[in-house]
Amino acid sequence: MTLRLISTVLLCATLAAPAHAVGTGIDASAELQAAQASIDAEDYASAIARLGALVAEEPRNADALNLLGYASRRNGDLDGAARYYDAALTIAPDHMGVLEYQGELFIMQGNIAGAEANLAKLSALCTDCEELLDLTEALADAGA
Repeated sequence: MTLRLISTVLLCATLAAPAHAVGTGIDASAELQAAQASIDAEDYASAIARLGALVAEEPRNADALNLLGYASRRNGDLDGAARYYDAALTIAPDHMGVLEYQGELFIMQGNIAGAEANLAKLSALCTDCEELLDLTEALADAGA
């Protein structure tokens, strides 16, 4: 999923129904949007800080875990990214964004079989979605 599409989805979610973390007053949608802006600016440390705070308040927020995994991966923390993707998939096994990003992590780690397994899962969920196309392209770029 491209960052522009993620940003659009997050903006729509923000406009549709702001969500507040229990007992904190944290607006999860606003935090996701702010974190996405940091990611778009390649300020991964800022995104990680925002998303870490959000996940501490909402540990079952698969979207926040996905973006935390993405920011961590882009910031060079592959082990952290793997943990966040695994946690997100435990909550939402069919989260297409996580399947794509985890597949890209697998490619970085040389785990082509893992990336292909994620591609197969995406193929079962959609036929022409951006996540499927992006992971297909990443695998092709990796020579797989």
